[in-house]
Amino acid sequence: MAAEIIAVGSELLLGQIVNTNARFLSQHLASLGVDVFYHTVVGDNSSRLQSAIEMAEKRSDLILFTGGLGPTKDDLTKETIARHLHKELVMDEEAMRSIEAYFKKTNRPMTENNRKQALVLADSQVLPNDHGMAPGMMLSVKEHTYMLLPGPPKEMQPMFLHYGMAALSQELNLHEKIVSRVLRFFGIGESALETEIEDLIDKQTNPTIAPLAADGEVTLRLTAKHQDENLAKQMLDETEQEIRSRVGQYLYGYDHTSLIRELVRMLKEQNYTIAAAESLTGGLFQAEMTSIPGTSVFLKGGVVCYTNESKRKLLNVKEETLEAFGAVSEQCASELAENVATLLNADIGISFTGVAGPTEAEGKPVGTVYIGISFRGKPAVVEKLALAGTRDANRIRSVKYGCYSLLTLLKKSQAGI
Repeated sequence: MAAEIIAVGSELLLGQIVNTNARFLSQHLASLGVDVFYHTVVGDNSSRLQSAIEMAEKRSDLILFTGGLGPTKDDLTKETIARHLHKELVMDEEAMRSIEAYFKKTNRPMTENNRKQALVLADSQVLPNDHGMAPGMMLSVKEHTYMLLPGPPKEMQPMFLHYGMAALSQELNLHEKIVSRVLRFFGIGESALETEIEDLIDKQTNPTIAPLAADGEVTLRLTAKHQDENLAKQMLDETEQEIRSRVGQYLYGYDHTSLIRELVRMLKEQNYTIAAAESLTGGLFQAEMTSIPGTSVFLKGGVVCYTNESKRKLLNVKEETLEAFGAVSEQCASELAENVATLLNADIGISFTGVAGPTEAEGKPVGTVYIGISFRGKPAVVEKLALAGTRDANRIRSVKYGCYSLLTLLKKSQAGI
């Protein structure tokens, strides 16, 4: 079953809104075992929409439309499809009653053009709109199935979830399930990871393996198809195990998690408190942590120590350390981590100092970063990084490396290593 999604609306082409509908529909169609091969966006123009429909019919079995079902003249999706399929538009009385009830409830006069929203393709299955006025519809003609959905996500999403998915499953007799799992890696580049599992990618059939690069991270999306969902998950387990045997040391989480979320989870599990001393990151680490609810339980606070003066006065970094080694140094990172933990009575202190850019500092090149991590009663462990990126990218990656380094130490502590 090959599917295509056609989003109708000039506002999408103008960049005034983002086409989130296509992403939503693709994700949920995948769970039905439907492969989406094309996303198309077309403006509010009947002839261009007609061309898009003709193209879609040459390559897709199922065509879903979003947008263009409203009351105005530029809402022309169902009119164009009706002409193309030689179908009449007929009044859906239930939809009309719902529209009239809405205007009565809101004490507003109903203009005549709102009656247009209750028109549906003759012989189509009507999909109720519980969050708006224009109903959706589904119709099969010969070898193609067409589904029309409203454009606003607040209307389209519940309509598809509550009515559209069931209608498609019944109409198309869909049984195959698609199950996906995202493996998230850090500390290894996309090309290096792909090299390690190149033979698995080359021979992939079912499950499939798709590498994706994010900012400083790499993900692998594993996707399996089977009529039995449990067997599909078992297929994913077997593929994941083979991947873990090669690059498992870089795997930190699954699906929609992140390094900061995994760190928060681990700190809670092990009942550790933490404090941060941030120079080049300027509070970014703490901002990331506090974006997750409940961090006040373990985040004691921190100090943004951007200048040498603040490092000395607020965090008691020795003058001789700064003179002999500089602020961008292993020694400074170590003192920052140890001292911020002591200052705020935290179990762990973490520090970030370095050269974000755009110019070098203290004779150190852009991208030189030191991350210090101190556990109570133990000397700090310091990691040196040599990053290559823009100023903002270096700051973001410094935070991610800090999270990853601390996560690694916490896992070792949990395992008794």
